[in-house]
Amino acid sequence: MLTPTPLMGLVTGFWSFKTFAAAVEMELFTRLAGGRTMTVAEAEKELGLADRPADLLLTACASLGLLAKDGDGYRNTELAEEFLVKGKPYYFGGQVTYCDQRTYLPWHRVGEALHTDRPLTWDPSTQESMFDTADPRMLESFWGAMYSTSIFTAKELAAHVDLSGSERLLDVGGGSGAYPIELCRLLPSLSATVFDLPHVCEIAAGNIAAAGLSDRIATTPGDFLTDEHLPEGHDVVLFSMILHDWDAATNQQLLTKAYEALAPGGRVVISELLLNAERTGPASAALMGMNMLVETVGGRNYSDAEYTDWLAAAGFTDIHTVHFDAPGANGAVIAIKR
Repeated sequence: MLTPTPLMGLVTGFWSFKTFAAAVEMELFTRLAGGRTMTVAEAEKELGLADRPADLLLTACASLGLLAKDGDGYRNTELAEEFLVKGKPYYFGGQVTYCDQRTYLPWHRVGEALHTDRPLTWDPSTQESMFDTADPRMLESFWGAMYSTSIFTAKELAAHVDLSGSERLLDVGGGSGAYPIELCRLLPSLSATVFDLPHVCEIAAGNIAAAGLSDRIATTPGDFLTDEHLPEGHDVVLFSMILHDWDAATNQQLLTKAYEALAPGGRVVISELLLNAERTGPASAALMGMNMLVETVGGRNYSDAEYTDWLAAAGFTDIHTVHFDAPGANGAVIAIKR
Protein backbone atom coordinates (compact mmCIF):
# COMPACT_ATOMS: atom_id res chain seq x y z
CA MET A 1 0.00 0.00 0.00
CA LEU A 2 1.26 3.43 -0.90
CA THR A 3 1.84 5.60 2.18
CA PRO A 4 3.34 9.03 2.84
CA THR A 5 6.03 7.50 5.08
CA PRO A 6 8.86 8.28 2.58
CA LEU A 7 7.71 11.89 2.57
CA MET A 8 7.96 11.98 6.36
CA GLY A 9 11.55 10.86 5.99
CA LEU A 10 12.21 13.85 3.73
CA VAL A 11 10.42 16.23 6.10
CA THR A 12 12.44 15.16 9.12
CA GLY A 13 15.83 14.87 7.43
CA PHE A 14 17.14 17.91 9.27
CA TRP A 15 16.50 16.17 12.60
CA SER A 16 19.19 13.64 11.75
CA PHE A 17 21.67 16.25 10.58
CA LYS A 18 21.30 18.57 13.56
CA THR A 19 21.57 15.66 16.00
CA PHE A 20 24.71 14.52 14.20
CA ALA A 21 26.17 18.05 14.15
CA ALA A 22 25.51 18.56 17.86
CA ALA A 23 27.29 15.30 18.69
CA VAL A 24 30.29 16.31 16.58
CA GLU A 25 30.36 19.76 18.20
CA MET A 26 30.47 18.11 21.64
CA GLU A 27 33.25 15.79 20.37
CA LEU A 28 31.19 12.83 21.53
CA PHE A 29 32.80 10.37 19.11
CA THR A 30 36.32 11.59 19.90
CA ARG A 31 35.61 11.03 23.61
CA LEU A 32 34.65 7.44 22.81
CA ALA A 33 37.75 6.67 20.73
CA GLY A 34 39.50 3.37 21.19
CA GLY A 35 36.49 1.31 22.22
CA ARG A 36 35.47 3.30 25.29
CA THR A 37 31.82 3.13 26.38
CA MET A 38 29.79 5.96 27.90
CA THR A 39 26.68 5.61 30.06
CA VAL A 40 23.96 8.24 30.26
CA ALA A 41 25.26 9.26 33.68
CA GLU A 42 28.77 9.71 32.28
CA ALA A 43 27.40 11.71 29.36
CA GLU A 44 25.64 14.02 31.81
CA LYS A 45 28.91 14.74 33.58
CA GLU A 46 31.24 14.98 30.57
CA LEU A 47 28.93 16.81 28.18
CA GLY A 48 27.32 19.04 30.78
CA LEU A 49 23.82 17.76 30.08
CA ALA A 50 20.83 16.87 32.21
CA ASP A 51 19.60 13.28 32.28
CA ARG A 52 16.87 13.64 29.65
CA PRO A 53 18.95 15.33 26.88
CA ALA A 54 21.91 13.01 27.57
CA ASP A 55 19.69 9.98 27.16
CA LEU A 56 18.00 11.38 24.05
CA LEU A 57 21.30 12.26 22.36
CA LEU A 58 22.88 8.84 22.92
CA THR A 59 19.70 7.07 21.82
CA ALA A 60 19.40 9.18 18.68
CA CYS A 61 23.06 8.66 17.72
CA ALA A 62 22.58 4.92 18.15
CA SER A 63 19.50 5.04 15.92
CA LEU A 64 21.59 6.76 13.23
CA GLY A 65 24.20 4.02 13.26
CA LEU A 66 26.85 6.20 14.92
CA LEU A 67 26.79 4.53 18.34
CA ALA A 68 26.16 0.94 19.44
CA LYS A 69 24.74 -0.19 22.79
CA ASP A 70 27.24 -2.10 24.94
CA GLY A 71 25.75 -3.14 28.28
CA ASP A 72 24.61 0.03 30.05
CA GLY A 73 26.76 2.23 27.85
CA TYR A 74 27.27 3.28 24.26
CA ARG A 75 30.38 2.99 22.10
CA ASN A 76 31.40 4.16 18.64
CA THR A 77 30.33 2.08 15.69
CA GLU A 78 33.02 1.23 13.17
CA LEU A 79 31.84 4.15 11.02
CA ALA A 80 32.16 6.70 13.84
CA GLU A 81 35.49 5.31 15.03
CA GLU A 82 37.01 5.55 11.56
CA PHE A 83 35.71 8.96 10.44
CA LEU A 84 34.51 10.96 13.46
CA VAL A 85 37.45 10.76 15.85
CA LYS A 86 39.69 13.83 15.72
CA GLY A 87 43.22 13.01 14.67
CA LYS A 88 42.26 10.04 12.50
CA PRO A 89 43.57 10.25 8.89
CA TYR A 90 40.09 10.48 7.35
CA TYR A 91 38.37 12.60 10.00
CA PHE A 92 35.11 13.89 8.51
CA GLY A 93 34.09 16.33 11.22
CA GLY A 94 35.25 19.35 9.25
CA GLN A 95 32.52 18.81 6.68
CA VAL A 96 29.89 18.43 9.39
CA THR A 97 30.98 21.62 11.14
CA TYR A 98 31.13 23.64 7.92
CA CYS A 99 27.64 22.64 6.82
CA ASP A 100 26.26 23.30 10.29
CA GLN A 101 27.83 26.73 10.68
CA ARG A 102 28.00 28.00 7.10
CA THR A 103 25.23 26.55 4.93
CA TYR A 104 22.47 25.25 7.21
CA LEU A 105 20.76 28.59 7.89
CA PRO A 106 21.10 29.89 4.30
CA TRP A 107 19.45 26.68 3.09
CA HIS A 108 16.36 27.78 5.02
CA ARG A 109 15.97 30.42 2.27
CA VAL A 110 16.51 28.09 -0.68
CA GLY A 111 13.22 29.29 -2.18
CA GLU A 112 14.77 32.75 -2.41
CA ALA A 113 17.75 31.31 -4.28
CA LEU A 114 15.42 29.52 -6.69
CA HIS A 115 13.58 32.74 -7.48
CA THR A 116 16.59 35.08 -7.64
CA ASP A 117 19.27 32.70 -9.01
CA ARG A 118 21.71 34.27 -6.54
CA PRO A 119 23.84 32.62 -3.83
CA LEU A 120 22.84 32.95 -0.20
CA THR A 121 26.13 32.41 1.66
CA TRP A 122 27.89 35.47 0.20
CA ASP A 123 27.08 38.67 -1.71
CA PRO A 124 28.14 38.82 -5.38
CA SER A 125 27.73 42.59 -5.35
CA THR A 126 30.60 42.98 -2.87
CA GLN A 127 32.71 39.84 -3.43
CA GLU A 128 34.19 38.33 -6.57
CA SER A 129 33.46 34.79 -5.36
CA MET A 130 32.70 32.78 -2.23
CA PHE A 131 36.48 32.28 -1.89
CA ASP A 132 37.11 36.05 -1.75
CA THR A 133 37.08 36.65 2.01
CA ALA A 134 39.40 37.90 4.71
CA ASP A 135 37.48 36.06 7.45
CA PRO A 136 39.99 33.54 8.87
CA ARG A 137 37.24 31.56 10.59
CA MET A 138 35.37 31.08 7.33
CA LEU A 139 38.57 30.04 5.55
CA GLU A 140 39.47 27.59 8.28
CA SER A 141 35.96 26.14 8.27
CA PHE A 142 35.68 25.86 4.49
CA TRP A 143 39.09 24.34 3.85
CA GLY A 144 38.69 22.04 6.83
CA ALA A 145 35.48 20.79 5.25
CA MET A 146 37.09 20.37 1.86
CA TYR A 147 40.04 18.50 3.33
CA SER A 148 37.88 16.06 5.27
CA THR A 149 35.76 15.34 2.20
CA SER A 150 38.63 15.21 -0.28
CA ILE A 151 41.16 13.08 1.56
CA PHE A 152 39.06 9.90 1.45
CA THR A 153 37.69 10.70 -2.00
CA ALA A 154 41.27 10.86 -3.29
CA LYS A 155 41.90 7.40 -1.83
CA GLU A 156 38.98 6.01 -3.83
CA LEU A 157 40.12 7.83 -6.95
CA ALA A 158 43.55 6.21 -6.68
CA ALA A 159 41.91 2.80 -6.32
CA HIS A 160 39.89 3.22 -9.52
CA VAL A 161 42.10 5.37 -11.79
CA ASP A 162 45.51 3.96 -12.62
CA LEU A 163 48.01 6.75 -12.00
CA SER A 164 50.96 4.43 -11.44
CA GLY A 165 52.67 5.51 -14.66
CA SER A 166 52.27 9.21 -13.96
CA GLU A 167 55.12 11.33 -12.66
CA ARG A 168 53.82 14.89 -12.21
CA LEU A 169 50.26 15.88 -11.35
CA LEU A 170 48.77 19.38 -11.43
CA ASP A 171 45.79 19.84 -9.12
CA VAL A 172 43.90 22.84 -10.51
CA GLY A 173 42.15 24.62 -7.68
CA GLY A 174 43.80 22.12 -5.35
CA GLY A 175 42.65 23.95 -2.24
CA SER A 176 43.82 22.34 0.99
CA GLY A 177 46.06 19.90 -0.87
CA ALA A 178 44.12 16.80 0.15
CA TYR A 179 44.16 15.08 -3.23
CA PRO A 180 47.91 15.45 -3.88
CA ILE A 181 48.70 14.46 -0.27
CA GLU A 182 46.71 11.25 -0.46
CA LEU A 183 47.79 10.40 -4.00
CA CYS A 184 51.46 10.94 -3.19
CA ARG A 185 51.11 8.81 -0.07
CA LEU A 186 49.75 5.98 -2.19
CA LEU A 187 52.04 6.47 -5.21
CA PRO A 188 55.70 6.88 -4.18
CA SER A 189 56.81 7.83 -7.71
CA LEU A 190 54.33 10.70 -8.03
CA SER A 191 55.04 14.38 -7.42
CA ALA A 192 52.40 17.10 -7.57
CA THR A 193 51.66 20.82 -7.73
CA VAL A 194 48.72 22.61 -6.11
CA PHE A 195 47.63 25.55 -8.26
CA ASP A 196 45.32 27.95 -6.43
CA LEU A 197 44.94 31.47 -5.08
CA PRO A 198 47.88 32.74 -3.00
CA HIS A 199 46.13 32.61 0.39
CA VAL A 200 44.83 29.13 -0.39
CA CYS A 201 48.31 27.94 -1.32
CA GLU A 202 49.43 28.97 2.17
CA ILE A 203 46.82 26.63 3.68
CA ALA A 204 47.83 23.82 1.33
CA ALA A 205 51.52 24.31 2.13
CA GLY A 206 50.78 23.89 5.84
CA ASN A 207 48.92 20.63 5.25
CA ILE A 208 51.64 19.38 2.91
CA ALA A 209 54.35 20.13 5.47
CA ALA A 210 52.34 18.41 8.22
CA ALA A 211 52.09 15.33 5.98
CA GLY A 212 55.88 15.37 5.47
CA LEU A 213 55.53 15.74 1.69
CA SER A 214 57.03 19.18 1.03
CA ASP A 215 59.76 17.56 -1.06
CA ARG A 216 57.22 16.07 -3.46
CA ILE A 217 54.30 18.52 -3.48
CA ALA A 218 54.76 22.17 -4.48
CA THR A 219 52.33 25.07 -4.48
CA THR A 220 52.03 27.55 -7.34
CA PRO A 221 49.88 30.63 -6.68
CA GLY A 222 47.66 31.86 -9.45
CA ASP A 223 44.07 32.22 -10.62
CA PHE A 224 42.86 29.50 -12.97
CA LEU A 225 39.97 31.70 -14.05
CA THR A 226 41.96 34.75 -15.12
CA ASP A 227 45.46 33.41 -15.84
CA GLU A 228 45.87 32.84 -19.57
CA HIS A 229 47.62 29.50 -19.10
CA LEU A 230 47.84 26.71 -16.55
CA PRO A 231 51.31 25.66 -15.31
CA GLU A 232 53.01 23.29 -17.75
CA GLY A 233 55.32 20.33 -17.19
CA HIS A 234 52.78 17.87 -15.80
CA ASP A 235 51.50 14.63 -17.31
CA VAL A 236 48.18 14.67 -15.40
CA VAL A 237 45.88 17.65 -14.89
CA LEU A 238 43.34 17.02 -12.13
CA PHE A 239 40.10 18.90 -11.54
CA SER A 240 38.96 17.55 -8.18
CA MET A 241 35.51 18.72 -7.07
CA ILE A 242 36.12 22.04 -8.87
CA LEU A 243 34.10 22.16 -12.06
CA HIS A 244 30.73 22.02 -10.30
CA ASP A 245 31.49 25.54 -8.99
CA TRP A 246 31.28 27.11 -12.45
CA ASP A 247 29.03 27.43 -15.48
CA ALA A 248 29.43 25.44 -18.69
CA ALA A 249 31.31 28.14 -20.60
CA THR A 250 33.88 28.52 -17.81
CA ASN A 251 34.39 24.77 -17.64
CA GLN A 252 34.93 24.56 -21.38
CA GLN A 253 37.60 27.27 -21.10
CA LEU A 254 39.31 25.44 -18.22
CA LEU A 255 39.41 22.16 -20.14
CA THR A 256 40.89 23.97 -23.14
CA LYS A 257 43.58 25.41 -20.85
CA ALA A 258 44.25 21.90 -19.54
CA TYR A 259 44.66 20.60 -23.10
CA GLU A 260 47.12 23.38 -23.93
CA ALA A 261 49.14 22.76 -20.74
CA LEU A 262 49.61 19.03 -21.39
CA ALA A 263 52.16 17.41 -23.66
CA PRO A 264 50.93 14.67 -26.03
CA GLY A 265 50.11 11.58 -24.01
CA GLY A 266 49.06 13.62 -20.98
CA ARG A 267 45.76 13.02 -19.25
CA VAL A 268 43.04 15.09 -17.66
CA VAL A 269 41.03 13.65 -14.75
CA ILE A 270 37.72 15.18 -13.63
CA SER A 271 36.62 13.89 -10.20
CA GLU A 272 33.03 14.87 -9.40
CA LEU A 273 29.58 13.86 -8.21
CA LEU A 274 28.26 13.01 -11.67
CA LEU A 275 24.63 13.18 -12.76
CA ASN A 276 23.30 10.44 -14.99
CA ALA A 277 22.61 11.29 -18.63
CA GLU A 278 18.83 11.38 -18.00
CA ARG A 279 19.28 14.01 -15.24
CA THR A 280 17.23 12.01 -12.75
CA GLY A 281 19.95 11.43 -10.16
CA PRO A 282 21.73 10.18 -8.26
CA ALA A 283 20.48 12.24 -5.34
CA SER A 284 24.01 13.02 -4.10
CA ALA A 285 24.83 14.79 -7.36
CA ALA A 286 21.43 16.41 -7.86
CA LEU A 287 21.33 17.82 -4.33
CA MET A 288 24.91 19.03 -4.59
CA GLY A 289 23.64 20.94 -7.61
CA MET A 290 21.05 22.57 -5.37
CA ASN A 291 23.81 23.44 -2.94
CA MET A 292 25.65 25.13 -5.80
CA LEU A 293 22.56 27.31 -6.23
CA VAL A 294 22.92 28.33 -2.58
CA GLU A 295 26.71 28.84 -2.71
CA THR A 296 27.73 29.90 -6.23
CA VAL A 297 26.74 32.23 -9.07
CA GLY A 298 26.75 29.73 -11.93
CA GLY A 299 27.69 26.35 -10.49
CA ARG A 300 25.76 23.12 -10.94
CA ASN A 301 26.51 19.42 -11.17
CA TYR A 302 26.96 17.90 -14.60
CA SER A 303 26.71 14.48 -16.20
CA ASP A 304 29.66 12.57 -17.57
CA ALA A 305 28.02 12.98 -20.99
CA GLU A 306 28.38 16.76 -20.69
CA TYR A 307 32.02 16.47 -19.60
CA THR A 308 32.62 14.09 -22.51
CA ASP A 309 31.30 16.66 -24.99
CA TRP A 310 33.45 19.44 -23.52
CA LEU A 311 36.57 17.28 -23.46
CA ALA A 312 36.08 16.27 -27.08
CA ALA A 313 35.57 19.90 -28.07
CA ALA A 314 38.85 20.78 -26.35
CA GLY A 315 40.66 18.13 -28.41
CA PHE A 316 40.89 15.23 -25.96
CA THR A 317 40.33 11.62 -27.05
CA ASP A 318 39.95 8.21 -25.38
CA ILE A 319 37.34 9.70 -23.06
CA HIS A 320 35.84 7.32 -20.51
CA THR A 321 34.24 7.30 -17.07
CA VAL A 322 34.96 5.20 -14.01
CA HIS A 323 32.52 5.01 -11.11
CA PHE A 324 33.18 4.67 -7.39
CA ASP A 325 31.63 5.56 -4.05
CA ALA A 326 33.14 8.43 -2.05
CA PRO A 327 31.82 11.47 -0.15
CA GLY A 328 33.08 14.05 -2.64
CA ALA A 329 32.72 12.20 -5.94
CA ASN A 330 30.99 9.17 -7.43
CA GLY A 331 33.24 8.90 -10.44
CA ALA A 332 35.90 10.36 -12.66
CA VAL A 333 35.98 11.27 -16.34
CA ILE A 334 39.41 10.65 -17.90
CA ALA A 335 40.71 11.74 -21.29
CA ILE A 336 44.02 11.78 -23.18
CA LYS A 337 45.75 14.38 -25.31
CA ARG A 338 47.06 12.56 -28.38
